[in-house]
Amino acid sequence: MGEPAFGAPRVRRIAGRALRLRCPRCGRSPLYAGWFHMHERCAACGLRYEREQGYFVGAIYVNYAVTVAVAAGTVLVLDWTFGLTLTAQLVIGIALGALVPVVFFRYARSLWLGLDYLVTTADERRERQRSAPR
Repeated sequence: MGEPAFGAPRVRRIAGRALRLRCPRCGRSPLYAGWFHMHERCAACGLRYEREQGYFVGAIYVNYAVTVAVAAGTVLVLDWTFGLTLTAQLVIGIALGALVPVVFFRYARSLWLGLDYLVTTADERRERQRSAPR
């Protein structure tokens, strides 16, 4: 039957591939050809990365959540430890709000692709088990 669809080793393996910006299925091929240009499919296993128009909208939400967490968290921690002025808080918050999404863009897409691969293959496994003769 193989390993469970959401088993810890499988989740760690797919998350590790996402953080290394590799194909979630095989982990052999890089996702990106340049800083912002993503390959259409995996060169090794053929997994298509963008399934349809708007597929990566969820990655925008991931990127936004990380940006808010980093920017707000950094400003709050610095204010708590050093007592920043309002101007310093705004400068740091706006700078991080502009920088983090650009830096995290590739990782947000990669994590979204990995999550989709994890959930989609889990659904496909369940469907095969239901339709398999007993």
